[in-house]
Amino acid sequence: MAEQKASTSIEAVESGLAAQGYIASRQIATAVYLSQQIEKPILVEGPAGVGKTELAKAIAAWRGMKMIRLQCYEGLDEAKALYEWKYAKQLLYTQILKDKLGEVLGGAQTLHAALDQLHDFGDVFFSKEFVEPRPLLQALEQPGGCVLLIDEIDKSDAEFESLLLEILSDFQVTIPELGTVSAITPPTVILTSNSERDLGDALKRRCLHLHIGFPEQRLEERIVESRVPGISQTLRRQMVGFIHEIRSLDLKKLPSVSETIDWARVLVLLQASELDTDIVKDTLNVLLKYEADIEAASPQVTTFIAKAARSNVFG
Repeated sequence: MAEQKASTSIEAVESGLAAQGYIASRQIATAVYLSQQIEKPILVEGPAGVGKTELAKAIAAWRGMKMIRLQCYEGLDEAKALYEWKYAKQLLYTQILKDKLGEVLGGAQTLHAALDQLHDFGDVFFSKEFVEPRPLLQALEQPGGCVLLIDEIDKSDAEFESLLLEILSDFQVTIPELGTVSAITPPTVILTSNSERDLGDALKRRCLHLHIGFPEQRLEERIVESRVPGISQTLRRQMVGFIHEIRSLDLKKLPSVSETIDWARVLVLLQASELDTDIVKDTLNVLLKYEADIEAASPQVTTFIAKAARSNVFG
């Protein structure tokens, strides 16, 4: 494993993430820096595709840490997120104990003495060796720390948030049969949300809040340059300018940064040197995911290309 890197300044965070291909705004770099310094999770909110999940991946890669991911969904519970018992192993142990019962109770002269001996063996059934750790518990058990990504927390049930509170505040969890398990090294915790539902105040209080929206044009150009190095400066400026015009429309789903990167790769693959009406209309489905949005945007293509070209000349 690579040596873990501490963020000694906000600038160090920016350059460290950039080395992993993640071009961070000052706001993002500041949140990451503060999170490390005060050991507080970050709740990252924003539309899908703006780089929330990629942020966690970039932090892990930059700091040379393992990333453990918990993908949230409706119905997610303790058994899938925290731990569950190895029931098959417990049953096997029960069978072994049954076969050896005579040896176990061989020295017991009374019923009370036999029960005392069985009680000693019974505790083993709920010991650490019978626990199957799930992502949350795995993160606490990493000796060198890790990045724990709790992805799309807004898709889980509101009750699931209660399970996270102890982990987010104290980096520990209480298992009734085992007691409190504390983190060997506190993990860097990133929670993401697409804001499909409102999250509870208790969870928000335990986190730094970071909203990642659509980037301003120059930052988005830097992102494209980093992720699609083969694209020319002219085409890069034109396509980002065009996308910013598209985002001014009232669409069901506005194109996000992930669509920007995909479109840049498509344009390079098609050997486009600049935007024109035909190539935009032929590839508009890369940017827009709903037919109604494509139909709404198509009449504006020529106008938006002209605006993007003018901004390229005067920008």
